[in-house]
Amino acid sequence: MKDKEEILRMFPDYFRHIWESVAAQSGSLQEIRLRADCPVILRFAGRECFLAGDGNITYHMEQAYRIGRKELDGVLNHICRYSVYAFEEELRQGFLTIPGGHRIGVAGQVVTDPDGCVRRLKHISYLNIRIAHEITGAADGVMPYLYREGRFLSGMIISPPGCGKTTMLRDIVRQVSDGNSYGSGQCVGVVDERSEIAGSYMGIAQNHVGIRTDVLDGCPKVAGMMMLIRSMAPGVVAVDEIGSLEDVHALLQVLRCGSSLIVTVHGSSMEEVREKAYMKELLEQKEFKRFIVLTRKKGRCMVEGIFDEEYMPCCGL
Repeated sequence: MKDKEEILRMFPDYFRHIWESVAAQSGSLQEIRLRADCPVILRFAGRECFLAGDGNITYHMEQAYRIGRKELDGVLNHICRYSVYAFEEELRQGFLTIPGGHRIGVAGQVVTDPDGCVRRLKHISYLNIRIAHEITGAADGVMPYLYREGRFLSGMIISPPGCGKTTMLRDIVRQVSDGNSYGSGQCVGVVDERSEIAGSYMGIAQNHVGIRTDVLDGCPKVAGMMMLIRSMAPGVVAVDEIGSLEDVHALLQVLRCGSSLIVTVHGSSMEEVREKAYMKELLEQKEFKRFIVLTRKKGRCMVEGIFDEEYMPCCGL
């Protein structure tokens, strides 16, 4: 019921009636795509459909409800509490996070500074409402492999898009922070560049990331990792979507400071990640003791395998 109310609260009072049926299925709702003068597209459990004019769900585009420019502006203004200017900095980054940890991606006309940096967005015409789903226990199956004699081992989650890597990362952070049957609780530092791990709203995590977790929300990964090392002394540092040589150099610094890491990277296999040029230096150090490979089969996210620092299987599922 709480999730249903959170979804309805995203929309102005006069517009909520059309979302009742969608909100009632909040458990499987993943995305709401709003584009000015275009059909409203929904995604439930990986399957795309449309919002019909009567508020029901349809798979026929000709029956889809087309949201007008004025209505889309009304939704954005409502989300920004009728002060879009107050959210200008968040909008400049391309997204907002709202209560419940749900994230609103935005796109429109970009205004840049003379040096090419994004100054602000105007004429916002596209909204991508991504519904946050916490799955407590999502990492239960991998936790035994992330510890050795009570010590947390640095790990890397490898996954194609949409296979649950951030969900698993979040639950690992929670379990490491709170403590579990394999190790006592540790201080965890999270660099949450896109507000997807903790889902912070006004600095407070909306997702359960553990009692010993400190979060840098909206902070670039490279700067954030060293800020946490200097200020919060975490035993474990968690970051999502490593994707550059600069990220790798920051990870190596964290490891030299004595902290463990839990990170994610895009990839469909262990071999694909090993072939990424920017990963070579990191993998040569063999500091990462566990590699968790995720996949999707028959519409279901699952662990395909867990590998050690020699890339030998610890577990094949």
